[in-house]
Amino acid sequence: MNDPDTTTAPSDTDAPTTFEALGVAPELTTALKEQGIEAPFAIQRLAIADALAGRDVCGKAKTGSGKTLAFGLPLLQRLDKAEPRKPRGLVLVPTRELALQVHDVLAPLAESVGSRIVAVYGGADMAKQIKKLANGVEAIIATPGRLIDLVDRKEVELNGLEIVVVDEADRMADMGFLPQVEWLLRHVDNQHQTLLFSATLDGVVDGLIKRYQHDPVYHEVASPTVTVDAMVHRFIAVHEMDKVKVAASIARGSGRVLAFTNTKRVADRLARSLNDEGVRAAAIHGDLRQGQREDALRDFTNGKIKVMVATDVAARGLHIDAVDVVIHYDPAPDHKTYLHRSGRTARAGSKGMAVTLSIWNEELHIKRLQKRIGVIQPIAEMFSNDPRLADLTAWDPTAD
Repeated sequence: MNDPDTTTAPSDTDAPTTFEALGVAPELTTALKEQGIEAPFAIQRLAIADALAGRDVCGKAKTGSGKTLAFGLPLLQRLDKAEPRKPRGLVLVPTRELALQVHDVLAPLAESVGSRIVAVYGGADMAKQIKKLANGVEAIIATPGRLIDLVDRKEVELNGLEIVVVDEADRMADMGFLPQVEWLLRHVDNQHQTLLFSATLDGVVDGLIKRYQHDPVYHEVASPTVTVDAMVHRFIAVHEMDKVKVAASIARGSGRVLAFTNTKRVADRLARSLNDEGVRAAAIHGDLRQGQREDALRDFTNGKIKVMVATDVAARGLHIDAVDVVIHYDPAPDHKTYLHRSGRTARAGSKGMAVTLSIWNEELHIKRLQKRIGVIQPIAEMFSNDPRLADLTAWDPTAD
């Protein structure tokens, strides 16, 4: 961005380093400290003060950079009390999983300032959502389709909105939701503040900014985290009959593990097999009922299960921090998918590990993949009883 109001922050050392200094209310900072959150991330240091001042904010930052608090704290702090069916704040998100995650992050903070929030999304009981809206909520976290249904049914009005947040705008575009987003924005007919966050700000997202934001201040967080240097890479040759046991051995020596498969069938089978090995695991994919997906995600977030097995499609929109290891149970089909999967273990400055398992006929594909990502190292053969699997970060594959 060449806009004079653009701020780019690779390290952001000059910005305020406390939430108090950014102007966040004492009730909210106390609630944050109770959760062990004391220092704001870069996007929060950049965006919060402008959002609190009522400016339209356009933030360029990737998933996992702390965007939820960057828009959530100003949202909760600035909203007036709402009348039934007339919320004051709206957060649009692309997926129901993200709606739930944003809700879960903001709910304890909302309680600290006496605000009521609700997540509305498809696949859940609409009657319960309608009841909460009828009782009055200050803010809605919504997927576009369900919110349009509620507007059409006259169960919610958009003309009382003071703040609108469009989160993951680029993903909205990728998933074909921009027409719905624009329909909703056109129906917000009163003067309001718009906060937009996206990993990219070009193309159709730029059109959204120009049409629906007024003189926005741009903030960009440089994102070195989703690069090959931000994580440890390991490539292991396994025997097909021993593959599940190898994955279980890696999981036992790790914290939270996100395992990727290329199909839903393999995801289900791997989750069952890991449980048989004594490693608590659950699968998440499009064929599961929404309640099952929510339960699995909640159990993973709370540490009740150690391994989440996901397909690439199901993982889109998942906002999971503190993943220690990503296992490519099925090798990524291309280098972009590899980086996208692996980047989930290098969030918000943390450093994690990506492990690729390959059987005999996948070795050539793995070597091509290594060349594309610029990580050339031996593919070491290991059996499930190999002691190196207990701590793969301590093992140097180039030294063998």
